[in-house]
Amino acid sequence: MPETPSPATAQAGLDPRRWKALAFIAIAQLMVVLDATIVNIALPSAQTDLGISDANRQWVITAYALAFGGLLLFGGRIADMWGRKRAFVTGLVGFAAASALGGAASGEAMLLAARALQGAFGALLAPAALSLLAVMFTDGKERAKAFGIYGAIAGGGGAIGLILGGVLTEYLDWRWTFYVNVPFAVVAALGAASVIREPSGTRNRSALDIPGVVLSTLGLVSLVYGFTRAETDGWSEGGTIGMFVAAAVLLGAFALVESKVRAPLLPLRVVTDRNRGGVYLSLGLAVIAMFGLFLFLTYYLQVVKDYSPVRTGVAFLPMVVGMITGSTQIGARLMNRVPARLLMAPGFLTAALGMLLLTQLKVDSSYPALILPAMVLLGLGLGTAFMPAMSLATHGVRPSDAGVASAMVNTSQQVGGAIGTALLNTIAASATTSYVTSHVGEATSKPAQKMLQLEAMVHGYTSAIWWAVGILLVSATIVTVFVNARGEGNQAAQKKLDGETDGDTPGGEPEPVLAAMH
Repeated sequence: MPETPSPATAQAGLDPRRWKALAFIAIAQLMVVLDATIVNIALPSAQTDLGISDANRQWVITAYALAFGGLLLFGGRIADMWGRKRAFVTGLVGFAAASALGGAASGEAMLLAARALQGAFGALLAPAALSLLAVMFTDGKERAKAFGIYGAIAGGGGAIGLILGGVLTEYLDWRWTFYVNVPFAVVAALGAASVIREPSGTRNRSALDIPGVVLSTLGLVSLVYGFTRAETDGWSEGGTIGMFVAAAVLLGAFALVESKVRAPLLPLRVVTDRNRGGVYLSLGLAVIAMFGLFLFLTYYLQVVKDYSPVRTGVAFLPMVVGMITGSTQIGARLMNRVPARLLMAPGFLTAALGMLLLTQLKVDSSYPALILPAMVLLGLGLGTAFMPAMSLATHGVRPSDAGVASAMVNTSQQVGGAIGTALLNTIAASATTSYVTSHVGEATSKPAQKMLQLEAMVHGYTSAIWWAVGILLVSATIVTVFVNARGEGNQAAQKKLDGETDGDTPGGEPEPVLAAMH
């Protein structure tokens, strides 16, 4: 039976089924985010089972990252053109099919193909999910609540993936880290098909910018692969340098093309706005620190502290709880009352404080005394910062640009994750080698050599974590300098008082922006 809208809802022009839609969008977003880390814990088992060589095992992660990161802008524009609901459901169905293929993989080639397909459909699904929120939730208070939930999932999903990956790998089989996506996707697709109603007049019906698609895809693939290659082959290796040079040339050409064509894939107004540009940059940097932390703490707990995969996953729970609390109880409650920078900058500083605690890690460090409070601070800080960042990243854009603006959020996260894994892992490995070299003469027995190895590993982790502290401080600085948006509750009213319009509208005609659609 159709849901009857209340008089207030009807008057405001809001979709009465938007909260039900949010539930299914949240399920889909959780599936995409946790997939970035859930496979990491299962990788050793999959490698053994399928006979994947050490040289090729990285491609299980890299194939997904390249397809996802390279196709995000294309996926975002397809959602704008084709319809976000249609792109969302298609992405879900494709992601489920690719996940089933990965779970049933009988060899290396089949698994790598499945991971690439997951990335491709994820690149369609992720921007469609965020842009649906942007066009469905236009009331300031409701937008804060919706993006609070979305921000908590975006921040905590990676840690949830570590927990779920540990449980599935230890008690079932590595294949279930793929199969688990199928019920998520089926529920989200069926729910979305029945309750999501995309607002009319929000599509971008311009012709597709083919040169922009080619240049952006090749440029982003080169950039992500460059950082992935740097981790395995070194920063000075010819192929690594070649990838970075290619990325610079291709992305530079992309920016030039976008400034000239009539209907660009990525309108430069989306990224040159100081608030959105500040959000994309600060968010990408914060993800560098966060992904590095996941990597080091996972190894520290399993290798140094000898935790099982499940116990390691559970150890991340305080961080997840902190993220949910920071996003839904701090960020969402205050977003309409204070400027976004007064949430984001303190959030990044709080996360930096948690990271600073982890620089004190030792081989025998206590989980309750050191790691637990650090994780709580990290979760609270990142959750508080991510929530307004997710909302501000699509706030004020034309409805027809919502998909590509959402894709930029995911692009900054994806590139940040690639940089974080490569850069911080390289720093840690170098510090570990230096420590062993300078202390090798002190280890004269097997127990002493074992302890030296563990101490060197922890020294490498803490050296890299110091860099992560600095990166979070830079994120806070960028937010303070660039982000000047008022609280979202009064932005639309202020725009009307100031007579503001989007100055890029062709012909000088004012076009409604998302902030004022209601």
